[in-house]
Amino acid sequence: MELIFRSRVYFSDTDAGGIVYHGKYLDFAEHARTELLRTLLPSLSQNALKETEKMIFVIKEINIVYEKPGYLDDEITVRTKVLKVQRFSVLLEQTISRGDDGDVLAKLTVKAATINSLTKQIMMVPDEVIATLRASMD
Repeated sequence: MELIFRSRVYFSDTDAGGIVYHGKYLDFAEHARTELLRTLLPSLSQNALKETEKMIFVIKEINIVYEKPGYLDDEITVRTKVLKVQRFSVLLEQTISRGDDGDVLAKLTVKAATINSLTKQIMMVPDEVIATLRASMD
């Protein structure tokens, strides 16, 4: 399954030349990952996971390749899919493009680990989350 998240490039996302600032792609990707979890785990939002399971996702590693620039007022699409689910982490692939079928602007590979929200120590992903994320890979 691939989750599609759409947004628009606003003035605050750009530099003085109207080109998307490189760090803003991380924001677009973060919003898409949040919506992926909200879609796949509607009863276990990130806040609910923090409250009930004392678990939060933290970014362990990101690889980003910038392909083409985005511009002010562009509609962007972020496609997110789960590549791998392990006991302590999740690997995701994200592609940011202009519109639905436009130029690819950036490609990301993201590894998110899970930690205990109180102790900040690594913890196992709950079985329900693992099962749901793995099912989305089909």
